[in-house]
Amino acid sequence: MNQNNSLLARIASGSLVLQIIGGIVLGVLLASVSAEYAKNVAFLGSLFVNALKAIAPVLVLVLVTASIANQNPNSPSNMRPIIGLYLFGTFAASLTAVVFSFMFPTTLLLAAGVEGSNPPQGILEVLNTLLFKIVDNPINAIANSNYIGILAWGAGLGFVLRSASDSTKTVLADVSHGVSNIVRFVIRFAPIGIFGLVASTFAETGFEALAGYAQLLFVLVGSMAFIAFVVNPAIVFYKTRRNPYPLVLQCIRESGVTAFFTRSSAANIPVNMALCEKLKLDEDTYSVSIPLGATINMGGAAITITVLTLAAAHTLGIQVDFGTALLLSVVSAVSACGASGVAGGSLLLIPLACSLFGISNDIAMQVVAVGFIIGVIQDSAETALNSSTDVVFTAAACEAAEHKANS
Repeated sequence: MNQNNSLLARIASGSLVLQIIGGIVLGVLLASVSAEYAKNVAFLGSLFVNALKAIAPVLVLVLVTASIANQNPNSPSNMRPIIGLYLFGTFAASLTAVVFSFMFPTTLLLAAGVEGSNPPQGILEVLNTLLFKIVDNPINAIANSNYIGILAWGAGLGFVLRSASDSTKTVLADVSHGVSNIVRFVIRFAPIGIFGLVASTFAETGFEALAGYAQLLFVLVGSMAFIAFVVNPAIVFYKTRRNPYPLVLQCIRESGVTAFFTRSSAANIPVNMALCEKLKLDEDTYSVSIPLGATINMGGAAITITVLTLAAAHTLGIQVDFGTALLLSVVSAVSACGASGVAGGSLLLIPLACSLFGISNDIAMQVVAVGFIIGVIQDSAETALNSSTDVVFTAAACEAAEHKANS
């Protein structure tokens, strides 16, 4: 019995990153040996992702409410620079996608349309949807993981409860810590969950269907990698004047890897919260910036929209000038901020961008279908970039503010 307890203690205190890598390796091996058995462990991945999705809305509401209610009125706020980084980073990602698309022009073998899809018809519809999310019913917002609505209610409750008694604020803080401890418990099961996700993905999807879209994937993933390893570090260096790569690589390793396999920014919110706590960032800041980033910091989505739209233009022989490409970057960045948090949510915004070039909705939806075919790589890489960048920019802003306060 003691030996079993000792083994469990060593596992619980071991490196989570190494355990996740072990889960990935075992998942690939199982899928290679027996696809049937690999499909049978898919429920492990589903359980892990659903557990993260279940706790994330409650975590955000409780943390935001407690942080604002207990916030010192004299404490500095880092939200304005973080939001600026989010918006600039998304626009920079879209511009990068334009450059890569012109350097490596790609044409598509258009597939069948996507049944049952309902893409937005314009920027105003995207903005209208975002506006109505803010005034959503709080119960409905939590049930449907509407983080804009959850943030609005959390902030509202927090500001109202700033005048509450000390005992009420203490209860809020205790509940916040309790939910955080549940999150830590769930995250410890990440290696098992990712083992199930990897095994089932390799067994069911494979990568044969992706071979015909190798160049498209190269442009997509290449653009995302350039943002992750070149543009983001440059932004962090500008903010902190320090070597950015230790922070960037840690965020990719501890946030990006998990997001790659869960393919959900919402499910990765608890992971990012735990990483921010590990980095000793200001809780009042990251409790708001991380769920907000999961909604509006969408560099990966902007890249997906831009690359696939320009691929459609190249396929149809449409000449794209500099001004139109710049306008596409703006439209893609704004649209990405309204992308759905579900897997493949950014793909439904492609028809909106295609309309800039007069591409019909029927053809645009065929491009969306191509996106779903390559989604096992595209959406995973997109989510990894989006989610890890949330922590990168939050940490950079906090560090810059701390350096300014100490100087």
